[in-house]
Amino acid sequence: MERLSYIDEHAREVDANRDRTWKALLRVVCKDPRDPATVPSGFVLDTADEPARFAMHGQHWFSRYELIFELDDEGPSRTKVRAVSRADFPGLHGKIYRALVIGSGGHAFVVRRMLGRIAAAA
Repeated sequence: MERLSYIDEHAREVDANRDRTWKALLRVVCKDPRDPATVPSGFVLDTADEPARFAMHGQHWFSRYELIFELDDEGPSRTKVRAVSRADFPGLHGKIYRALVIGSGGHAFVVRRMLGRIAAAA
């Protein structure tokens, strides 16, 4: 997949080691936490490098996008989870869609909420 344009990055400190945080990430993101390929509708799994990186991508008429989670040790029982979003929005419809999804703050709200759910599940 070609390199998409950077949208944003959100991070959250989690009071759990990386292994526990990884399992929480799978419980929140995947339909079946035992199978990383069961990502949400609209996405396809790119990478599931336990316990460090989980990446997925997707596309539809108005955009091509990817969401990457990276887990970094912050101590023996602390992990930083970063969610990096990249996307391209081609054409007039893409620009309108970007304004609705990114410009409205909806995307940032959803990603931060997802990070909060991962922290709570860990």
